[in-house]
Amino acid sequence: MRLPVSSSVRMGAWILRNRLSPRPEWQRDPKPKEEPFPILGSRPPEGGPTPPHPLLRRRFPLVLMLEPLHACNLTCTGCGRIREYEETITDRLPLKRCFEAMDECGAPIVSICGGEPMMYKPIGALVRGAIERKRHVYLCTNGMFITARLHEFRPDQQFFFNVHLDGMRETHDRAVEREGVFEAAIEGIRAAKAAGHMVCTNTTVYRETDMEEVEELFGHLQQFDVDGHMLSPAYGYSAVDSREIFLTRMEIQEKFRHVDRLFRRFRMNTTPAYAEFLKGNRDMPCTAWGNPTFNTRGWKGPCYLITDAHWDTFEDLMCETPWASYGRGNDQRCEHCMVHCGYEPSAALGVNARLGDSLRMLRWALT
Repeated sequence: MRLPVSSSVRMGAWILRNRLSPRPEWQRDPKPKEEPFPILGSRPPEGGPTPPHPLLRRRFPLVLMLEPLHACNLTCTGCGRIREYEETITDRLPLKRCFEAMDECGAPIVSICGGEPMMYKPIGALVRGAIERKRHVYLCTNGMFITARLHEFRPDQQFFFNVHLDGMRETHDRAVEREGVFEAAIEGIRAAKAAGHMVCTNTTVYRETDMEEVEELFGHLQQFDVDGHMLSPAYGYSAVDSREIFLTRMEIQEKFRHVDRLFRRFRMNTTPAYAEFLKGNRDMPCTAWGNPTFNTRGWKGPCYLITDAHWDTFEDLMCETPWASYGRGNDQRCEHCMVHCGYEPSAALGVNARLGDSLRMLRWALT
């Protein structure tokens, strides 16, 4: 994610401090005599396991994925949350518990997601509290409630509305299974920018996504002075049966083959190293612990997409999850995953860095 200079400095200090002196209470391995949870469908692919993650013993979080609720006003085709958490769809996290989760893991960035977080009654207070804790906040929303609830937010350099758009009007409305959503989201973007807020967009790339339409979408958004765009291949939720909408690793690489064209034309929040990974020009291991998820059932393990357990404490998530058992080459469910919440932390931490990466990252951050 691209950050304002002040937030970039805080993020850099957090990374340096944890790289030099990782907290020992986050580095313990699961107790050998216990099986913390069954890893369903975890048979590794042919070829054997991959080498250990280079940062396996230096774990720390970068982005807290905070889900105060899973209820939503839409039933998007590719979303697993409303299906996976159907039994607890009416549950809400108390505001106090949200703040406790921020303090517990200490991640400098908080991505408030869901469900639709704008349906969370104290959402304005949640954002204000996160900013007071010096967190950089991305409020991930479908955009339909921005106009109605805009008065609850104050513009701040630490706060972005992150509006999800998967294409132009017809494509996006089909993906979210309701007409008029695209126009409502555009109106929300327009209103937020007019009020002085920073706004970015998040686009998920599916098997049927036309990358030329994505370029058209970003061009359309230029008139509203949108502050950045993020791209990620579709999440392969186990709770979503529509396997045909998700991409294999080879298909992802083909989709993103010409992504440099978007970087030349638009302000992209996707890091250059992650873009190279999506194109297939470099390899990186997944750093799932870098983006921990906290929701109404606790700390979700091991990652945003796979649910093998929910832990009561962040320390339990970090130390009772068998991290070495996950990732490409170790777990079949990870074979085609190239999602940003698993690999952007690897890019930010410089895993498998190349000569010139630091200069490219600095130029990207300041452009």
